Amino acid sequence: MKTNVGGIDRMARIVVGALLILLTLMGTIGVWGWIGVVLLGTGLLKTCPAYSILGFNSCPMDRKT
Repeated sequence: MKTNVGGIDRMARIVVGALLILLTLMGTIGVWGWIGVVLLGTGLLKTCPAYSILGFNSCPMDRKT
């Protein structure tokens, strides 16, 4: 799969995903917190299927000189 998740986006996904999973395991939030698994996975793999469908890319583009 093509990389389409950039640096800041990637770090935000990993942090928020891990936080949601942790809060779910602690019982602070409900089962909807397991959506953090998706965020964590897309952050670690650097690819997001939704971005591919929508044609969005948060990776920096290579500049042609």
